[in-house]
Amino acid sequence: MATLMRIIKIILINFMLINITFSTQKEDAYSSATYVVPQKEALFYKKLPDKKVQCLICFRECIIPLGKRGVCFNRENKDGILYNIVYAKPSAIQIDPIEKEPLYHFLPSSNILCFGTAGCNFKCKHCHNWHLSQRQIEEMSYSYVTAEEAIRIAKKYKASISFTYNDPISFYEYMYDIAKLAKKHSVRIIWHTNAAIKEEPLKEMLNYTDAITVDLKGFTEEFYNKQSFASLKPVLNSLKIIKQYKNVWLEIVNLIIPTLNDNPKDVKNMCLWIKENLGDEVPIHFTRFFPTYKTTNLPPTPIETLENCYKIAKEIGIKYVYIGNVPGHKYNSTYCPNCNKKLIYRIHFEVLDNNIKDGRCKYCGYKIAGVWK
Repeated sequence: MATLMRIIKIILINFMLINITFSTQKEDAYSSATYVVPQKEALFYKKLPDKKVQCLICFRECIIPLGKRGVCFNRENKDGILYNIVYAKPSAIQIDPIEKEPLYHFLPSSNILCFGTAGCNFKCKHCHNWHLSQRQIEEMSYSYVTAEEAIRIAKKYKASISFTYNDPISFYEYMYDIAKLAKKHSVRIIWHTNAAIKEEPLKEMLNYTDAITVDLKGFTEEFYNKQSFASLKPVLNSLKIIKQYKNVWLEIVNLIIPTLNDNPKDVKNMCLWIKENLGDEVPIHFTRFFPTYKTTNLPPTPIETLENCYKIAKEIGIKYVYIGNVPGHKYNSTYCPNCNKKLIYRIHFEVLDNNIKDGRCKYCGYKIAGVWK
């Protein structure tokens, strides 16, 4: 009966995913609204004639006239100076299990303190957090949380800090300041990103990063352009850079959308690219799509399609492959690549059993890639 109730609880959590709430205590989540939030000049931009500026944080390289904002909504030209207008203004603060990120090979069963803001540098038609990512700060409620307060909250809840929900590229300066301070306090830093960021800011942020989850949304330029108003090439370049940082744990998520990015040939090409450029130990999560935002004309991803993607990845030689957004599925759990015993038994975001001991399979001693302590 206890197991049944646990399963029901997990399923209910799954249906609540789109409800981003302030789940920390009120006194932890925000400072008084009477505080005046300081303006934060953006990093990585250059000034142009006629008081225009060019943002150099992501692949778009937006040229922003006086009084206007970039594509992400969050970088505004004020009197010829570029400011990040959502700095210290998170619209979502929440304690989550790390498995929700998803990160399956990084501190299993631990908590993450999540921050998200308005705005995003992608315009995905299928975004399940569109109520954050596709809105401007004036359309949102938000709190004032300094970098120091973020660290205090994380330490209180014994949590790593994760920048997620919308893409943290769009609130880079806030993420960066928190991450630098976190290193002084031994708080781990995670971010979930589309990875379409330019090389210089990426490398700078990776110096303060412990783990990163990258949304590899598909494997064709056509899909990126039509579905996300974006480009695949800068994402692949970022993935190569991330892999060079041995201190940063990397996992990849691929949301499989029926008829749009589920072509087996494209999935195979993606897996081959990952193995050849990133290695065979980077976990891949094939996750189930549900109709949302501007993509409501398609059905949920058939589980059979996800299982076929799993099979393709395993045949290519990827060691750690997962199926996500299907609570209770066999391949939500971690298996030893050597003896095939179940090592981490998961039902969606909850770990029920962990048989990895000192980073190795308890049964055969095989070293399991990841960060386990």
